Amino acid sequence: MLRVNRTAVLALLIVSSSVFLLFQLHYYRKYVSKQPGSHIFRPAGHLTPGHLTASQVQWQVVKKFLALVQHFKLPLFLTDTAVLALLSQDALRQRDRLVREPHCSFLCTGRAVTSFALQANQWKYDPGFLLAAEQKGFEVMELRGVDPRLASLDTLSGEDIPLHFLFRLHNHVIQVVFLYERSGNYLWHGALRLKGDADRSFAAFKVLDYGRYAGAYDRPQLILTVLDGLDVRVPRNISHFLAQQKHARFLECRYRDARNFLQLYPDDSSAAAVDFRRKAKALLHLTARTLTRLDVPFWLSSGTCLGWFRQCSIISYSRDVDIGIFIADYRPDIIAAFTDAGLTLKHKFGKVEDSLELSFLIEDVKLDIFFFYDNGDIMWNGGTQAKSGRKFKYIFPRFSLCWAELLELKVRVPCETLDYVTANYGASWNIPLRVWDWKSSPSNVQANGVWPVAEWAELIQVY
Repeated sequence: MLRVNRTAVLALLIVSSSVFLLFQLHYYRKYVSKQPGSHIFRPAGHLTPGHLTASQVQWQVVKKFLALVQHFKLPLFLTDTAVLALLSQDALRQRDRLVREPHCSFLCTGRAVTSFALQANQWKYDPGFLLAAEQKGFEVMELRGVDPRLASLDTLSGEDIPLHFLFRLHNHVIQVVFLYERSGNYLWHGALRLKGDADRSFAAFKVLDYGRYAGAYDRPQLILTVLDGLDVRVPRNISHFLAQQKHARFLECRYRDARNFLQLYPDDSSAAAVDFRRKAKALLHLTARTLTRLDVPFWLSSGTCLGWFRQCSIISYSRDVDIGIFIADYRPDIIAAFTDAGLTLKHKFGKVEDSLELSFLIEDVKLDIFFFYDNGDIMWNGGTQAKSGRKFKYIFPRFSLCWAELLELKVRVPCETLDYVTANYGASWNIPLRVWDWKSSPSNVQANGVWPVAEWAELIQVY
Protein backbone atom coordinates (compact mmCIF):
# COMPACT_ATOMS: atom_id res chain seq x y z
CA MET A 1 0.00 0.00 0.00
CA LEU A 2 1.26 3.44 -0.91
CA ARG A 3 2.19 5.63 2.01
CA VAL A 4 0.28 8.89 2.07
CA ASN A 5 2.45 11.96 2.28
CA ARG A 6 0.77 13.96 5.03
CA THR A 7 2.50 17.16 3.93
CA ALA A 8 1.12 16.82 0.40
CA VAL A 9 -2.40 16.14 1.69
CA LEU A 10 -2.23 19.18 3.95
CA ALA A 11 -1.05 21.35 1.08
CA LEU A 12 -3.86 20.06 -1.14
CA LEU A 13 -6.45 20.85 1.54
CA ILE A 14 -5.08 24.38 1.99
CA VAL A 15 -5.18 25.05 -1.76
CA SER A 16 -8.73 23.69 -2.05
CA SER A 17 -9.93 25.82 0.88
CA SER A 18 -8.29 28.93 -0.55
CA VAL A 19 -9.93 28.41 -3.95
CA PHE A 20 -13.32 27.95 -2.29
CA LEU A 21 -12.89 31.12 -0.19
CA LEU A 22 -11.82 33.12 -3.23
CA PHE A 23 -14.88 31.90 -5.11
CA GLN A 24 -17.14 32.95 -2.23
CA LEU A 25 -15.48 36.38 -2.07
CA HIS A 26 -15.86 36.83 -5.84
CA TYR A 27 -19.53 35.84 -5.71
CA TYR A 28 -20.22 38.14 -2.76
CA ARG A 29 -18.60 41.20 -4.31
CA LYS A 30 -20.14 40.68 -7.72
CA TYR A 31 -23.66 39.68 -6.82
CA VAL A 32 -24.34 40.64 -3.21
CA SER A 33 -22.32 43.66 -2.12
CA LYS A 34 -23.67 45.68 -5.06
CA GLN A 35 -27.11 45.49 -3.49
CA PRO A 36 -28.40 47.13 -0.32
CA GLY A 37 -29.51 43.62 0.61
CA SER A 38 -30.26 40.60 -1.50
CA HIS A 39 -33.17 39.69 0.73
CA ILE A 40 -34.76 43.04 -0.12
CA PHE A 41 -34.08 43.58 -3.78
CA ARG A 42 -33.39 40.17 -5.24
CA PRO A 43 -35.93 37.72 -3.86
CA ALA A 44 -36.89 34.65 -5.85
CA GLY A 45 -39.06 35.54 -8.81
CA HIS A 46 -39.55 38.85 -10.56
CA LEU A 47 -40.90 41.81 -8.60
CA THR A 48 -42.73 44.65 -10.31
CA PRO A 49 -42.60 48.16 -8.77
CA GLY A 50 -46.08 47.54 -7.34
CA HIS A 51 -44.61 44.85 -5.08
CA LEU A 52 -41.79 47.05 -3.77
CA THR A 53 -41.87 49.56 -0.94
CA ALA A 54 -41.13 53.22 -1.63
CA SER A 55 -37.64 52.75 -0.16
CA GLN A 56 -36.91 49.81 -2.45
CA VAL A 57 -38.15 51.69 -5.49
CA GLN A 58 -35.98 54.66 -4.53
CA TRP A 59 -32.82 52.56 -4.44
CA GLN A 60 -33.64 50.85 -7.73
CA VAL A 61 -34.33 54.16 -9.49
CA VAL A 62 -31.22 55.84 -8.07
CA LYS A 63 -29.09 52.86 -9.14
CA LYS A 64 -30.44 52.99 -12.68
CA PHE A 65 -29.99 56.75 -12.86
CA LEU A 66 -26.40 56.68 -11.56
CA ALA A 67 -25.47 54.04 -14.15
CA LEU A 68 -26.67 56.46 -16.82
CA VAL A 69 -24.78 59.32 -15.18
CA GLN A 70 -21.55 57.35 -15.14
CA HIS A 71 -21.96 56.44 -18.80
CA PHE A 72 -22.26 60.12 -19.77
CA LYS A 73 -19.62 61.21 -17.22
CA LEU A 74 -21.81 63.77 -15.49
CA PRO A 75 -19.99 65.28 -12.49
CA LEU A 76 -22.98 64.94 -10.16
CA PHE A 77 -22.86 64.99 -6.39
CA LEU A 78 -25.48 64.12 -3.81
CA THR A 79 -27.35 67.06 -2.30
CA ASP A 80 -30.40 65.29 -0.91
CA THR A 81 -30.91 66.70 2.57
CA ALA A 82 -32.55 63.59 4.01
CA VAL A 83 -29.74 61.32 2.82
CA LEU A 84 -26.95 63.69 3.81
CA ALA A 85 -28.49 64.09 7.26
CA LEU A 86 -28.09 60.33 7.75
CA LEU A 87 -24.42 60.49 6.93
CA SER A 88 -21.76 61.19 9.53
CA GLN A 89 -18.02 61.47 9.31
CA ASP A 90 -17.82 58.13 11.12
CA ALA A 91 -20.07 56.55 8.50
CA LEU A 92 -17.87 57.87 5.70
CA ARG A 93 -14.72 56.54 7.35
CA GLN A 94 -16.32 53.11 7.60
CA ARG A 95 -18.04 53.09 4.21
CA ASP A 96 -16.56 49.74 3.26
CA ARG A 97 -18.25 48.17 6.27
CA LEU A 98 -21.53 49.85 5.40
CA VAL A 99 -21.51 48.40 1.89
CA ARG A 100 -21.55 44.90 3.35
CA GLU A 101 -24.43 45.50 5.72
CA PRO A 102 -27.49 43.42 4.75
CA HIS A 103 -29.82 46.41 4.49
CA CYS A 104 -30.12 49.78 2.78
CA SER A 105 -28.79 52.49 5.08
CA PHE A 106 -29.00 55.76 3.15
CA LEU A 107 -30.53 55.76 -0.33
CA CYS A 108 -33.85 54.41 0.83
CA THR A 109 -35.44 57.18 2.86
CA GLY A 110 -38.82 56.50 1.30
CA ARG A 111 -39.14 60.08 0.08
CA ALA A 112 -40.65 60.76 -3.33
CA VAL A 113 -37.58 62.71 -4.51
CA THR A 114 -33.80 62.24 -4.42
CA SER A 115 -31.71 65.35 -5.15
CA PHE A 116 -28.36 65.75 -6.89
CA ALA A 117 -26.45 68.80 -8.13
CA LEU A 118 -24.30 69.40 -11.19
CA GLN A 119 -21.59 72.06 -11.45
CA ALA A 120 -22.54 73.38 -14.86
CA ASN A 121 -19.06 74.54 -15.87
CA GLN A 122 -17.80 70.95 -15.61
CA TRP A 123 -20.26 69.50 -18.12
CA LYS A 124 -20.97 70.46 -21.69
CA TYR A 125 -24.72 70.26 -22.25
CA ASP A 126 -25.53 67.02 -24.10
CA PRO A 127 -29.14 66.46 -25.22
CA GLY A 128 -28.18 62.84 -25.80
CA PHE A 129 -28.21 62.35 -22.03
CA LEU A 130 -31.90 63.22 -21.84
CA LEU A 131 -32.67 61.03 -24.83
CA ALA A 132 -30.85 58.10 -23.25
CA ALA A 133 -32.76 58.65 -20.01
CA GLU A 134 -36.04 58.43 -21.88
CA GLN A 135 -34.89 55.26 -23.59
CA LYS A 136 -34.20 53.77 -20.16
CA GLY A 137 -37.79 54.44 -19.16
CA PHE A 138 -37.42 57.79 -17.38
CA GLU A 139 -39.89 60.58 -18.01
CA VAL A 140 -37.95 63.84 -18.27
CA MET A 141 -38.80 67.45 -17.46
CA GLU A 142 -36.26 70.15 -18.30
CA LEU A 143 -36.77 73.53 -16.65
CA ARG A 144 -34.92 76.53 -18.03
CA GLY A 145 -34.60 80.19 -17.10
CA VAL A 146 -32.77 83.39 -17.92
CA ASP A 147 -29.04 83.47 -17.17
CA PRO A 148 -28.65 86.30 -14.60
CA ARG A 149 -24.91 86.46 -15.20
CA LEU A 150 -25.65 88.15 -18.53
CA ALA A 151 -28.04 90.69 -17.02
CA SER A 152 -26.74 94.13 -16.15
CA LEU A 153 -27.84 97.74 -16.07
CA ASP A 154 -27.13 97.85 -19.80
CA THR A 155 -28.60 94.49 -20.80
CA LEU A 156 -31.74 93.36 -19.00
CA SER A 157 -32.15 89.98 -20.65
CA GLY A 158 -29.93 86.95 -20.99
CA GLU A 159 -30.12 83.66 -22.79
CA ASP A 160 -32.03 80.70 -21.41
CA ILE A 161 -30.01 78.11 -19.51
CA PRO A 162 -31.00 74.78 -17.93
CA LEU A 163 -31.79 75.21 -14.23
CA HIS A 164 -33.32 71.89 -13.16
CA PHE A 165 -33.75 68.41 -14.63
CA LEU A 166 -36.43 66.11 -13.24
CA PHE A 167 -36.39 62.39 -14.03
CA ARG A 168 -39.38 60.25 -13.06
CA LEU A 169 -39.50 56.47 -12.97
CA HIS A 170 -42.02 54.32 -11.03
CA ASN A 171 -43.30 57.55 -9.38
CA HIS A 172 -39.89 58.35 -7.91
CA VAL A 173 -38.29 61.61 -9.04
CA ILE A 174 -34.61 62.42 -9.38
CA GLN A 175 -33.92 66.16 -9.21
CA VAL A 176 -30.73 67.53 -10.75
CA VAL A 177 -29.94 71.12 -9.80
CA PHE A 178 -27.57 73.11 -12.02
CA LEU A 179 -25.00 75.16 -10.11
CA TYR A 180 -23.44 78.07 -11.99
CA GLU A 181 -20.35 80.05 -11.07
CA ARG A 182 -20.96 83.70 -10.30
CA SER A 183 -18.52 86.59 -10.30
CA GLY A 184 -18.46 86.69 -6.51
CA ASN A 185 -16.70 83.28 -6.51
CA TYR A 186 -19.72 81.28 -5.40
CA LEU A 187 -22.18 78.82 -6.90
CA TRP A 188 -25.76 79.81 -7.75
CA HIS A 189 -28.87 77.91 -8.76
CA GLY A 190 -32.09 79.36 -10.10
CA ALA A 191 -35.61 79.07 -8.80
CA LEU A 192 -37.81 76.33 -10.20
CA ARG A 193 -40.72 77.99 -12.00
CA LEU A 194 -43.30 76.06 -14.01
CA LYS A 195 -44.57 77.59 -17.22
CA GLY A 196 -48.24 77.65 -18.11
CA ASP A 197 -48.30 74.37 -20.04
CA ALA A 198 -46.10 72.43 -17.58
CA ASP A 199 -47.36 69.20 -15.99
CA ARG A 200 -47.91 70.20 -12.37
CA SER A 201 -48.48 66.59 -11.38
CA PHE A 202 -45.04 65.49 -12.59
CA ALA A 203 -43.53 65.74 -9.11
CA ALA A 204 -44.39 66.72 -5.55
CA PHE A 205 -42.93 70.16 -6.16
CA LYS A 206 -43.65 71.40 -2.64
CA VAL A 207 -41.30 68.83 -1.10
CA LEU A 208 -38.33 69.46 -3.40
CA ASP A 209 -35.19 70.44 -1.50
CA TYR A 210 -34.22 72.96 -4.16
CA GLY A 211 -36.07 75.41 -6.36
CA ARG A 212 -38.52 77.27 -4.17
CA TYR A 213 -36.03 80.13 -4.30
CA ALA A 214 -32.75 80.78 -6.04
CA GLY A 215 -29.81 79.74 -3.85
CA ALA A 216 -26.15 80.57 -3.29
CA TYR A 217 -23.43 78.25 -1.99
CA ASP A 218 -19.72 78.12 -1.37
CA ARG A 219 -17.99 75.74 -3.75
CA PRO A 220 -17.90 72.40 -1.87
CA GLN A 221 -15.03 69.97 -1.75
CA LEU A 222 -16.29 66.57 -2.90
CA ILE A 223 -15.27 63.01 -2.08
CA LEU A 224 -16.22 59.77 -3.78
CA THR A 225 -17.75 57.21 -1.45
CA VAL A 226 -19.94 54.11 -1.61
CA LEU A 227 -23.50 54.31 -0.32
CA ASP A 228 -25.57 51.16 -0.29
CA GLY A 229 -23.38 49.62 -2.97
CA LEU A 230 -23.44 52.67 -5.28
CA ASP A 231 -20.57 55.04 -6.06
CA VAL A 232 -21.66 58.56 -5.10
CA ARG A 233 -19.91 61.89 -4.69
CA VAL A 234 -20.84 63.83 -1.56
CA PRO A 235 -19.64 67.09 0.03
CA ARG A 236 -16.62 66.48 2.24
CA ASN A 237 -18.03 68.75 4.94
CA ILE A 238 -21.61 67.53 5.05
CA SER A 239 -22.68 69.52 8.12
CA HIS A 240 -21.42 72.76 6.55
CA PHE A 241 -23.26 72.05 3.33
CA LEU A 242 -26.51 71.29 5.14
CA ALA A 243 -26.16 74.46 7.21
CA GLN A 244 -25.73 76.46 4.01
CA GLN A 245 -28.73 74.79 2.41
CA LYS A 246 -31.01 76.00 5.20
CA HIS A 247 -30.03 79.63 4.57
CA ALA A 248 -29.18 79.62 0.86
CA ARG A 249 -31.98 81.84 -0.46
CA PHE A 250 -30.59 84.33 -2.97
CA LEU A 251 -32.04 87.67 -4.10
CA GLU A 252 -31.10 88.96 -7.53
CA CYS A 253 -30.39 92.63 -7.98
CA ARG A 254 -33.40 94.47 -9.43
CA TYR A 255 -31.67 95.56 -12.63
CA ARG A 256 -34.78 96.84 -14.38
CA ASP A 257 -35.77 99.10 -11.48
CA ALA A 258 -32.16 100.21 -11.01
CA ARG A 259 -31.91 101.13 -14.66
CA ASN A 260 -35.09 103.20 -14.45
CA PHE A 261 -33.75 104.93 -11.32
CA LEU A 262 -30.43 105.79 -12.96
CA GLN A 263 -32.20 107.20 -16.00
CA LEU A 264 -33.92 109.67 -13.65
CA TYR A 265 -30.90 110.22 -11.40
CA PRO A 266 -27.68 109.51 -13.34
CA ASP A 267 -24.82 108.19 -11.26
CA ASP A 268 -21.91 110.47 -10.44
CA SER A 269 -19.08 109.72 -12.87
CA SER A 270 -16.58 112.19 -11.43
CA ALA A 271 -13.08 111.03 -10.54
CA ALA A 272 -13.86 111.38 -6.83
CA ALA A 273 -16.99 109.22 -7.10
CA VAL A 274 -15.19 106.56 -9.11
CA ASP A 275 -12.37 106.53 -6.55
CA PHE A 276 -14.84 106.19 -3.68
CA ARG A 277 -16.59 103.23 -5.32
CA ARG A 278 -13.22 101.55 -5.80
CA LYS A 279 -12.29 102.06 -2.16
CA ALA A 280 -15.74 101.01 -0.93
CA LYS A 281 -15.49 97.78 -2.93
CA ALA A 282 -12.07 97.02 -1.44
CA LEU A 283 -13.37 97.78 2.06
CA LEU A 284 -16.44 95.58 1.64
CA HIS A 285 -14.30 92.65 0.45
CA LEU A 286 -11.88 93.19 3.36
CA THR A 287 -14.80 93.29 5.80
CA ALA A 288 -16.17 90.02 4.44
CA ARG A 289 -12.80 88.27 4.75
CA THR A 290 -12.29 89.54 8.28
CA LEU A 291 -15.71 88.56 9.60
CA THR A 292 -15.68 85.22 7.77
CA ARG A 293 -12.50 84.28 9.61
CA LEU A 294 -14.32 85.07 12.86
CA ASP A 295 -17.42 83.17 11.71
CA VAL A 296 -19.52 86.31 12.28
CA PRO A 297 -22.38 86.77 9.79
CA PHE A 298 -23.21 90.30 8.66
CA TRP A 299 -25.50 92.03 6.18
CA LEU A 300 -25.68 95.26 4.22
CA SER A 301 -27.45 97.91 6.25
CA SER A 302 -28.51 101.56 6.03
CA GLY A 303 -27.20 103.40 2.96
CA THR A 304 -25.23 100.43 1.63
CA CYS A 305 -28.36 98.27 1.66
CA LEU A 306 -30.32 101.10 0.02
CA GLY A 307 -27.70 101.37 -2.72
CA TRP A 308 -27.90 97.66 -3.51
CA PHE A 309 -31.70 97.63 -3.51
CA ARG A 310 -32.25 100.87 -5.39
CA GLN A 311 -29.42 101.03 -7.91
CA CYS A 312 -27.44 97.75 -7.69
CA SER A 313 -24.39 99.69 -6.54
CA ILE A 314 -22.86 101.87 -3.86
CA ILE A 315 -24.30 105.35 -3.31
CA SER A 316 -21.31 107.45 -4.30
CA TYR A 317 -22.12 110.41 -2.06
CA SER A 318 -22.63 108.29 1.09
CA ARG A 319 -18.87 108.23 1.81
CA ASP A 320 -19.12 105.13 4.03
CA VAL A 321 -19.99 101.42 4.15
CA ASP A 322 -22.71 100.27 6.55
CA ILE A 323 -23.20 96.73 7.84
CA GLY A 324 -25.37 95.08 10.48
CA ILE A 325 -24.51 92.27 12.91
CA PHE A 326 -26.83 90.58 15.40
CA ILE A 327 -25.61 91.26 18.92
CA ALA A 328 -25.86 87.51 19.56
CA ASP A 329 -22.98 87.09 17.07
CA TYR A 330 -20.75 89.70 18.75
CA ARG A 331 -17.23 88.58 19.58
CA PRO A 332 -14.81 90.51 21.81
CA ASP A 333 -12.00 90.08 19.26
CA ILE A 334 -13.85 91.92 16.45
CA ILE A 335 -11.99 95.18 17.11
CA ALA A 336 -8.59 93.45 17.16
CA ALA A 337 -9.43 91.58 13.94
CA PHE A 338 -10.23 94.80 12.07
CA THR A 339 -7.21 96.69 13.40
CA ASP A 340 -5.01 93.73 12.39
CA ALA A 341 -6.56 93.99 8.92
CA GLY A 342 -5.33 97.59 8.65
CA LEU A 343 -8.36 99.61 9.80
CA THR A 344 -8.28 102.29 12.49
CA LEU A 345 -10.94 102.35 15.22
CA LYS A 346 -12.65 105.78 15.14
CA HIS A 347 -15.30 105.30 17.80
CA LYS A 348 -16.97 102.78 20.04
CA PHE A 349 -20.37 103.69 21.44
CA GLY A 350 -22.58 101.80 23.87
CA LYS A 351 -22.06 98.35 25.31
CA VAL A 352 -22.92 94.80 24.41
CA GLU A 353 -26.11 94.96 26.45
CA ASP A 354 -27.31 98.20 24.87
CA SER A 355 -26.74 100.19 21.64
CA LEU A 356 -23.28 98.92 20.71
CA GLU A 357 -21.83 100.60 17.62
CA LEU A 358 -18.34 100.50 16.09
CA SER A 359 -16.77 102.71 13.44
CA PHE A 360 -13.47 102.15 11.59
CA LEU A 361 -11.57 104.08 8.95
CA ILE A 362 -9.32 103.07 6.06
CA GLU A 363 -8.24 105.22 3.11
CA ASP A 364 -10.67 107.98 4.22
CA VAL A 365 -13.67 105.59 3.88
CA LYS A 366 -15.60 104.78 7.05
CA LEU A 367 -16.98 101.38 8.01
CA ASP A 368 -19.96 101.61 10.38
CA ILE A 369 -20.98 98.44 12.21
CA PHE A 370 -24.45 98.55 13.76
CA PHE A 371 -25.34 95.80 16.24
CA PHE A 372 -28.98 94.71 16.16
CA TYR A 373 -31.06 93.63 19.13
CA ASP A 374 -33.99 91.24 18.96
CA ASN A 375 -37.01 92.50 20.85
CA GLY A 376 -39.84 90.13 19.96
CA ASP A 377 -41.87 91.64 17.13
CA ILE A 378 -39.18 94.19 16.26
CA MET A 379 -35.44 94.49 15.86
CA TRP A 380 -33.46 97.62 16.57
CA ASN A 381 -30.02 99.16 16.59
CA GLY A 382 -28.80 102.08 18.65
CA GLY A 383 -27.04 105.37 18.03
CA THR A 384 -25.18 107.76 20.32
CA GLN A 385 -24.41 111.48 20.03
CA ALA A 386 -20.90 111.85 21.44
CA LYS A 387 -21.10 115.47 22.60
CA SER A 388 -24.38 115.13 24.52
CA GLY A 389 -24.59 111.45 25.43
CA ARG A 390 -28.06 111.24 23.87
CA LYS A 391 -29.20 107.80 22.81
CA PHE A 392 -31.30 106.90 19.79
CA LYS A 393 -33.05 103.74 18.70
CA TYR A 394 -33.83 102.68 15.11
CA ILE A 395 -36.79 100.31 14.87
CA PHE A 396 -37.14 97.66 12.14
CA PRO A 397 -39.79 95.00 11.55
CA ARG A 398 -38.48 91.48 12.04
CA PHE A 399 -36.42 90.24 9.11
CA SER A 400 -34.47 87.22 7.97
CA LEU A 401 -31.30 87.16 5.89
CA CYS A 402 -30.76 86.23 2.25
CA TRP A 403 -27.74 86.18 -0.01
CA ALA A 404 -27.17 88.75 -2.74
CA GLU A 405 -24.28 90.05 -4.81
CA LEU A 406 -22.77 93.53 -4.65
CA LEU A 407 -19.50 94.64 -6.19
CA GLU A 408 -18.57 91.06 -7.13
CA LEU A 409 -19.07 89.84 -3.57
CA LYS A 410 -21.61 87.42 -2.13
CA VAL A 411 -23.16 89.29 0.79
CA ARG A 412 -26.25 89.04 2.97
CA VAL A 413 -29.15 91.44 2.83
CA PRO A 414 -32.49 91.44 4.66
CA CYS A 415 -34.83 89.13 2.73
CA GLU A 416 -37.65 91.59 3.40
CA THR A 417 -35.56 94.33 1.81
CA LEU A 418 -38.40 96.66 0.87
CA ASP A 419 -39.77 96.64 4.43
CA TYR A 420 -36.26 97.18 5.81
CA VAL A 421 -35.47 100.09 3.51
CA THR A 422 -38.91 101.66 3.96
CA ALA A 423 -38.55 101.51 7.74
CA ASN A 424 -35.24 103.37 7.55
CA TYR A 425 -35.90 105.81 4.70
CA GLY A 426 -39.68 106.08 4.45
CA ALA A 427 -41.93 105.70 1.44
CA SER A 428 -39.77 108.12 -0.57
CA TRP A 429 -36.65 105.90 -0.37
CA ASN A 430 -36.48 105.96 -4.18
CA ILE A 431 -35.70 109.69 -4.20
CA PRO A 432 -32.02 110.53 -3.49
CA LEU A 433 -31.28 112.76 -0.50
CA ARG A 434 -27.80 114.22 -0.26
CA VAL A 435 -28.52 115.96 3.05
CA TRP A 436 -29.11 113.46 5.82
CA ASP A 437 -29.18 113.90 9.61
CA TRP A 438 -28.80 110.51 11.29
CA LYS A 439 -30.57 111.84 14.42
CA SER A 440 -33.75 113.07 12.71
CA SER A 441 -33.94 112.04 9.05
CA PRO A 442 -34.59 108.27 9.43
CA SER A 443 -38.26 107.35 9.56
CA ASN A 444 -37.65 104.81 12.30
CA VAL A 445 -35.58 106.86 14.76
CA GLN A 446 -36.70 107.29 18.37
CA ALA A 447 -35.13 109.11 21.31
CA ASN A 448 -33.84 106.55 23.81
CA GLY A 449 -32.65 108.53 26.81
CA VAL A 450 -29.17 109.71 27.77
CA TRP A 451 -26.11 107.79 28.90
CA PRO A 452 -25.21 108.52 32.56
CA VAL A 453 -22.35 111.05 32.65
CA ALA A 454 -20.40 108.81 35.01
CA GLU A 455 -20.28 106.12 32.29
CA TRP A 456 -19.30 108.33 29.36
CA ALA A 457 -15.62 107.38 29.54
CA GLU A 458 -16.55 103.75 29.02
CA LEU A 459 -19.56 104.09 26.69
CA ILE A 460 -18.52 107.03 24.49
CA GLN A 461 -15.04 106.40 23.14
CA VAL A 462 -13.82 108.58 20.27
CA TYR A 463 -10.35 108.09 18.80
